[in-house]
Amino acid sequence: MFLTLATILFALLGTPLFAVIAFIALYAFHGVGIDSSAIMVEMYRLASAPVLLAIPLFTYTGYVMAESGVPRRMMNLSNAFLGGLPAGLAYVALVSCAFFTAFTGASGVTIIALGGLLYPILLKDGYGKLFSLGLMTSSGSLGLLFPPSLPLILYGLVSNAQVDKLFIAGIVPGTLMILIIGAYSAWKSPREKGADHDTSLSARLAALRASAWELPIPVIIFGGIYGGFTTVTEAAAISAFYVTVAETFIKKDLGLKDIPKIMRESMVLVGGILIILGMAMGLTNFLIDAEIPMKIFAFIREYIDSKLTFLMLLNIFLLIVGCMMDIFSATMVVVPIIVPIAQSFGVDLIHLGIIFLTNMEIGYSTPPVGINLFIAGSRFEEPVASLYRAVLPFIVLRLIGLTFITYVPELSLYPLRLFWGE
Repeated sequence: MFLTLATILFALLGTPLFAVIAFIALYAFHGVGIDSSAIMVEMYRLASAPVLLAIPLFTYTGYVMAESGVPRRMMNLSNAFLGGLPAGLAYVALVSCAFFTAFTGASGVTIIALGGLLYPILLKDGYGKLFSLGLMTSSGSLGLLFPPSLPLILYGLVSNAQVDKLFIAGIVPGTLMILIIGAYSAWKSPREKGADHDTSLSARLAALRASAWELPIPVIIFGGIYGGFTTVTEAAAISAFYVTVAETFIKKDLGLKDIPKIMRESMVLVGGILIILGMAMGLTNFLIDAEIPMKIFAFIREYIDSKLTFLMLLNIFLLIVGCMMDIFSATMVVVPIIVPIAQSFGVDLIHLGIIFLTNMEIGYSTPPVGINLFIAGSRFEEPVASLYRAVLPFIVLRLIGLTFITYVPELSLYPLRLFWGE
């Protein structure tokens, strides 16, 4: 009882999450007579994980792209090839946001970097205000299933799932989400275009030339990993070096004086993640030793004996978590608890990761406290209440996608069989 009351009090007082988790872990270990050095052991084990280095490197890569002219060039490239289609501009927004979020790992960065570019163009093109707000707000988290998404790497680190398999498993579900929202966008697209989109061959070639140094980045990453030339960490290091050279010395969007600032900002995010992760791993160690997941599983088994029912309740739980916690905290706190329970119901670890991240995607823009709602409200200078109305159709669409992803595991697992023959 003391632990529960103290935790609630700390949370209400605005205590940082890592401190709350550390307090719970230390108190729990003390209560059973285990030395607190067990937490330090977990932090050491975390620090020695080879894939850990990929997190700061990919985060830095995404921040360099965000601070340079990449968002505008990617938008222009998408517009040159997709702008002439029915709902072409909506597809431009979807593809640009998905690409950008995949590399930054943060939906808020995507809304800030691309929102100011795309939102006024959507309005000029004849799209309704509510639709445009809803599209930009919900699309901010659309790329979390695509590699090299930071949450994919983090889930793999916490759950001991293979990151390269998660990268492959997320592609089809992520594409499905884009197609579902794209179909709705086509239905909502204006009858008459309000703006011209130059999709001529010369415009496309110009856009390709302008983006020539950004387009090889996915090839460098995935060709290296799946061609057997590099590990995930080595691919992250190469991509960080490549974008620094490309954006600083070739495109000259950034100066050398900008790099330390970008390093500092990106590593502040990474540092916060690693501190929380270290504390959470210590707490997870206690929970496993105390067989808490097994006790929860035994309780659940009294009322649930169906895998389908378990998955339905899991989605409800994760949607609530997704709109209450940021994705990094949720990954580190929730994943260690749900993994053994889900596996006991026969849920594949890779499939569970895609389900988890899809729920987190949706939770980002789920009322009342989804973080994208407040970021978009600030970015577009709109009241949050208006955004509640704007995102509701997109939440329904993404719940439809979540249903397919949850109950058709082949969407996630079949590509693995094609690639690895499993």
